[in-house]
Amino acid sequence: CRPRPLHLAAAAILLLVLLTPRPASCADLYAVVYKGCANQTFAGGAPPPTVAALSSALAAQSASAKFYKTSSASASSASASVFGLFQCRGDLSGPDCSSCVARAMSSWRDLCGGAVAARVQLNGCLALYEISGFPQVSGVQMLFKTCGSGGGAAAADFETRRGTAFSQLEGGAGSSAGGFFATSFQQVYALAQCEGDLSNVDCSNCVTQAVQRVAVECGGAPSGQVYLDKCYITYSYYPHGVPPSASHLISGQQTAKTVAIVLGGALALGFLVICLLFARSLVKKKDDY
Repeated sequence: CRPRPLHLAAAAILLLVLLTPRPASCADLYAVVYKGCANQTFAGGAPPPTVAALSSALAAQSASAKFYKTSSASASSASASVFGLFQCRGDLSGPDCSSCVARAMSSWRDLCGGAVAARVQLNGCLALYEISGFPQVSGVQMLFKTCGSGGGAAAADFETRRGTAFSQLEGGAGSSAGGFFATSFQQVYALAQCEGDLSNVDCSNCVTQAVQRVAVECGGAPSGQVYLDKCYITYSYYPHGVPPSASHLISGQQTAKTVAIVLGGALALGFLVICLLFARSLVKKKDDY
């Protein structure tokens, strides 16, 4: 028997689902990149109820937003108000962002104890809190860096390739939604993420500073990450193809571009299938008469 139009339409919808890129595994998203803990601790050595209230407020927004900041005031003058925020990587889904933020916030106490300020950066997200009046640093202050081992100069033009990828990163980060941008150029993969409330100009400037720092700090290393206070960048170079152990990271970096390309093409294909089915049904009706 011939497949019915509804069956074919369902197949087209299934195709859209199958072509949607898969998210990175939870283990990768939850890996701790770095932590920052204040030397001073709360009275009694434990975070006050305002930190728990802040956590609840942030958690409530993490399924629908990639960035959110707020503060939690205390009804008692004995307990200081606290400020906090989270920033998820721009290619994360709502559930992945929510889970990542929950994991980062649960790590505050584990990694920083009763510190009056804690900052936990995971692969997939950042979550921090600090008491009111906590000293601030410049938005382009470097907080953490790591560089891969070995020389990227296995290709004579490695730094030229990386420089091109970085130029694309600088140009795209300041104009992308949510301050997230991923790109690749001849086996060099790079991404940037700015804090969600930065203006396009400030985001672009922050990424430029991060690019300059990683070039100095990592030299010809085949991979590197630089985290400034308000943005971070990462890059990886795979001259012989992406190894299976790192394919999830590259897939995460490319999701923003892949989703647009794949879904755009799949939607067009689905629309074409539906139009053909409709036209076919009209012809069949005419033949029946």
